[in-house]
Amino acid sequence: MSELSQAAQQAIADFQACQQWEQRARLLLQRGNQLDELPEAQRTTDHLVQGCETRVWLVLDRDTQPLRFQLASEARLLRGLLALLLLRIEGLSAAQIIAVDVAAWFAQLGLSRQLSPSRSNGLNAVLKRMHELLQQPA
Repeated sequence: MSELSQAAQQAIADFQACQQWEQRARLLLQRGNQLDELPEAQRTTDHLVQGCETRVWLVLDRDTQPLRFQLASEARLLRGLLALLLLRIEGLSAAQIIAVDVAAWFAQLGLSRQLSPSRSNGLNAVLKRMHELLQQPA
């Protein structure tokens, strides 16, 4: 597993400081509000992630180094989870991103028990699509 960035370590500390789910949920919603907005022009069917219960768009910006993903969702809690996923992979190479254990990441945050099966499936679909995009030729 790749080393955690300082921001990822801070997120773990923030979430572990929460004693109750309501506190974690509030923090999750705050993280979702900080997610960069994906322009409407990029919210196309080409960028829509298949396998998510709610609509999620994923864009890989190959023009930046390190690589940068942009995500958007209409679901507030899911936006927070996506923001945390992006936080975890920020600054990593393609190979490092592919090696990230997302279940372990959300367990470190203390969020794994609150992830419904549909949210877990959606996050896995997002991660699978990230892997596909990373393996496509530039």
